[in-house]
Amino acid sequence: MLLQPVILSGGSGTRLWPLSREKHPKQLLSLFNDETMLQATASRVKQFSGETKVSENLIVVCNEEYRFITAEQLQHVGFDNCTLLLEPSGRNTAPALTLAALAAMESGTDSVLLVMPADHNIANTAAFHRAIEHGLPHAIAGSILTFGIVPDRPETGYGYIRVGAAIEQGPVLQLNAFVEKPALETAKTYLAEGNYVWNSGIFMVRASIWLKAIAHFNQAMFESCQRSYQDAKIDCDFVRVHKESFLACPSDSIDYAVMEKLAQTPELGIPACVVPFNAGWSDVGAWDAVWQVSDKDTHGNSLRGDVLVEDSRNSLLVSDHRLVACLGMDDVIVIETPDAVLVTNKANTSNIKRIIERLKTDNYTQRDSHRKVYRPWGHYDSVDSGEHFQVKRIVVKPGGSLSMQMHHHRAEHWIVVAGVAKVTRGEEVMTLKANESTYIPLGVKHRLENTGDIELEVIEVQSGSYLGEDDIVRFGDIYGRMNGE
Repeated sequence: MLLQPVILSGGSGTRLWPLSREKHPKQLLSLFNDETMLQATASRVKQFSGETKVSENLIVVCNEEYRFITAEQLQHVGFDNCTLLLEPSGRNTAPALTLAALAAMESGTDSVLLVMPADHNIANTAAFHRAIEHGLPHAIAGSILTFGIVPDRPETGYGYIRVGAAIEQGPVLQLNAFVEKPALETAKTYLAEGNYVWNSGIFMVRASIWLKAIAHFNQAMFESCQRSYQDAKIDCDFVRVHKESFLACPSDSIDYAVMEKLAQTPELGIPACVVPFNAGWSDVGAWDAVWQVSDKDTHGNSLRGDVLVEDSRNSLLVSDHRLVACLGMDDVIVIETPDAVLVTNKANTSNIKRIIERLKTDNYTQRDSHRKVYRPWGHYDSVDSGEHFQVKRIVVKPGGSLSMQMHHHRAEHWIVVAGVAKVTRGEEVMTLKANESTYIPLGVKHRLENTGDIELEVIEVQSGSYLGEDDIVRFGDIYGRMNGE
């Protein structure tokens, strides 16, 4: 039996604003080390050395908005062979898992799906692997398993699972019920009783068993996912599920759509089980949780970037761009980025949604995007802007190419800072080296390419009556992007 890793990477993680934003969510961030959370999730299962073979083909369900950076990050940690299923819009975890199960079954192998959110932190990988080993025989036999975290404190920010008796005297337990996030006193009672675990959102199930369960409990969801997958289009390295069919799909979580109902439906013949484990797990849902699982100095401060601290304790201080100095502050969160700074206390981080709502209401661009924007060819950073002008720093990776395009409302000046650029301007093709430049008049077709072996760095000065990213008419793109992408 093959163990098939499935990563659910559709969340936006806006509670970690301003580092995490809708177009660059938390799973794409490096919060704890050099790896992003997505990369750490993929690497974690790649290291599994149990008797069951792990599939080399990783299945990832993600939003089409950040498909290129998702693929690039996975390639950097050795996952060149991935099935990336693109959701046109989020429909929660149950439809995402259904798409993954359909993709797994298409290979002709009824593999065991190990379903993991892309944005969780697990400090003890060995303990996680042992939990997988404990659960595998039950998954192979036809059970649906979820992994429960053994609580070490009365946590009110997590949902709980009430567990029952051990199955066959092993470490796997019966799943009795899911419980919503409790009040503090109730959480203390759960901790004292000892038969409650935190709901991790990690699951293990054979692909055919999941499809049987979802078809039984939510036929409309199963049929919508089936149609959207059958009518999917292959786009470069991505699988674009059929948009209209998927948008018609009901939205629901794995817990509500299936898991809660299994215990009350024994006639279906699919047991619901829990594998308890203790591995330093966190869903990293807010900045206080990041502080909780981060390395700290002798004063309880977790520091990242260019940070100076004096007479401050138990704080999380992150500098992404500039020097941050903190004096005489305890229990604070300070997150600095090039275009936004968050300052709050640890006790108030769950209320950041109020800031997100204000950003949306007042149309702040900082809600969705960073100043630095990733593209399949590299990235650009909006260095400065004013009325009728904008300055960008463009970095094109080796082999990267911007689309052949034209603008109705702006002209562009390109100055090469490093590397060698191949420039198409109308019918003319030229090569530009460092300290050389060119001008792209308004309305002229053009393309910028890096045919060299090092990164190409270009300063672009735009001028015109309108400078929005939607003023791009594409005539050809090696990444298959359309106008508006």
